[in-house]
Amino acid sequence: MRPFLIVAGDFVSTGGMDMANLALARHLAKRGYPLHLVAHRVDAELAAAPNVRFHRVPKPGGSYFAGEPLLDRAGRRQASLVAAEGGCVIVNGGNCRWPGAVNWVHYVHDGHEPSAAGWRRWLRLGIHLAYTRQERAALRGARLVIANSDRTRRDVERTGVAGQRVRRVYYGSDGLRFRPTSAVERDTARRELGWPRARAIAVFVGALGDRHKGFDTLFAAWHGIDADLVVVGDGAERREWEERSRAERRPIRFLGRRDDVPRILAACDALVSPARYEAYGLGVHEAICAGLPAIAPRDSGVAERYPDGLRDLLLSDPEDAAELTAKLALWHANRETFAARARPFAGQMLARGWDDMGREIVELVEAAHGES
Repeated sequence: MRPFLIVAGDFVSTGGMDMANLALARHLAKRGYPLHLVAHRVDAELAAAPNVRFHRVPKPGGSYFAGEPLLDRAGRRQASLVAAEGGCVIVNGGNCRWPGAVNWVHYVHDGHEPSAAGWRRWLRLGIHLAYTRQERAALRGARLVIANSDRTRRDVERTGVAGQRVRRVYYGSDGLRFRPTSAVERDTARRELGWPRARAIAVFVGALGDRHKGFDTLFAAWHGIDADLVVVGDGAERREWEERSRAERRPIRFLGRRDDVPRILAACDALVSPARYEAYGLGVHEAICAGLPAIAPRDSGVAERYPDGLRDLLLSDPEDAAELTAKLALWHANRETFAARARPFAGQMLARGWDDMGREIVELVEAAHGES
């Protein structure tokens, strides 16, 4: 079997692209491929597999931006060795500029502008521009680009990549961690968390270090709703939001970072995710698998998969607090209807597992290398 190399920041189960990268690596490892991983972190069980070699890359000061040049250098070094053996090289976006690699894109920096308040906006803008330059060069030099949604595919094509070199492969699902729960399981989860049994509860999951996930819009929209809001996530702006919530007596509970997200979703009635940019939206996907109706941007990747019965929950403008308030009111007034519609959608999403995604990607990668 030809060896595979994947260059990525992390292969861990914390969500987003990290989880997707981990799922692909696990698929390759289970199938017996010689597998090289160039990364900052790798799941311990995966790293211990006999056919897996983890090439650890330091992350100075805990910064992915500072670690990017080191990841690029280590990735190109290993790519030259793997390519010499006839192997396949997979990179993510601009993290490793190896000519002829397959570029699996989770997020297109060129597809949006950073959102932050005050001086953080200028810092993030500078980092964004650096990432964008690296990304364009890497995408244009790829033999094949795999996008996680049609939204991502269109953003990739706008960077100058010809459409025939881009393929779309949706993420898979983890039915062991995220699945619809019974009323008894829901009550049990609420009791364990110390939450009221009868109160309607919505959840926001996302970082609070900038405005990318749109918590500022949600905060502005959260009024006149007879429900509680729980917030899972941390970041530089969390303390500010907590102080404002207390001062304005908002029914919002900040939980910080959590490793029990499946239990939290099981205890909630809906997810709210007014992200300004969402190439796919794995957090929304996982909430759907847990049987929750999810309010999300209409132009997000995961929204492409929504059935007609839930499309009324999609936001045309994630920055429009008035629209979000209206969507929240619509959900609250029709909670049972939307919950009933969400369950068959959960079944559809759960029918496609992470191994299904992995198989599709491996077939595309091997075909691309066979054509060279």
